[in-house]
Amino acid sequence: MKLKKNLKIENKVLGEDSPVYIIAEMSANHGNDLQRALDIVHAAKESGADAIKLQTYTADTLTLNHKSDFFFIKDGPWKNQYMYDLYKDASTPWEWHEILQIEAKKIGLTLFSSPFDSTSVDFLEELNIPAYKIASPEIIDLPLIRKVAQTEKPIIISTGGATLAQINEALITAASEGATEIALLKCTSTYPAPANSINLKTIPHMRKAFGCTVGLSDHTMGIGVPIASVAFGTSIIEKHFILNREDKTADSFFSATPDEFSEMVKGIKVASEAIGEVSYPLSPKKPEKSIIVIKDIRQGELLNDKNIKILRPGGGLEPKEIDKILNHRALIDIKKGTPVKWDMVGNL
Repeated sequence: MKLKKNLKIENKVLGEDSPVYIIAEMSANHGNDLQRALDIVHAAKESGADAIKLQTYTADTLTLNHKSDFFFIKDGPWKNQYMYDLYKDASTPWEWHEILQIEAKKIGLTLFSSPFDSTSVDFLEELNIPAYKIASPEIIDLPLIRKVAQTEKPIIISTGGATLAQINEALITAASEGATEIALLKCTSTYPAPANSINLKTIPHMRKAFGCTVGLSDHTMGIGVPIASVAFGTSIIEKHFILNREDKTADSFFSATPDEFSEMVKGIKVASEAIGEVSYPLSPKKPEKSIIVIKDIRQGELLNDKNIKILRPGGGLEPKEIDKILNHRALIDIKKGTPVKWDMVGNL
């Protein structure tokens, strides 16, 4: 299995030596209002996102409308409802996709989506979307991954709770269909996810283990974790995006507002600039401390800790020389405030 180290989505390269690619996830945050969905597209662009991502499914393509315990959500943030009802309310109408795609294109924002079954891939291919995202729970749906890989588009795969073996199996499946532009996203499938569950050290390990671009799908509250991930080599950051957290949707409680998202983008850029490269000065800078006389010293008098001290600024003997001159005699009178030089000090 040979994967490319970089992938390209429209006019942007995603990879270790490129700017961090930032994805705003709309998910259910449109609240079944097309105008709100359009506003989210514009706000994502204004907040610094490179892409807006949708989810393409219907309740019928994702689960079964069956009122039994097997389909009832008993715990977690979406508990006490049937899966069918949750997904029916949270889904993005398919007829909106092209409208949102056209609007995103107008403002220079990339739009792509997560398909959840074969029919959604066929639909998204009709729109000729530039890339695909495999959601964390779908990493085990190898027929879906095979179908997506056959489109020959770049693929981003969230890993969620997948084991190393499951991640490897998904990559092998995609590669067996000729896919080479694949990125992985370290993801913790808890909503919201506590910071101590993220384990950012996994990002460089994942990149080394699979030899591909790696990023972060972030479900934490706030922006500290995605910014910190830059130092671990993340190349992609995805975060759920909402206009106002007071808008109650399936994902509103852990999504970032435009102000938060904008601050995250700024922080990511600063963190990226700060990483730089391994760098040490080729020559030492001018010393900023030296040995200085703190009390008038007469010729012949011994230098000791009562009349000399290591202080700022530099200009005299460096601090490391103090043991070499202690208890040596002054060759001349030395005034208080004078930086000590070698020609002022004699032998014992």
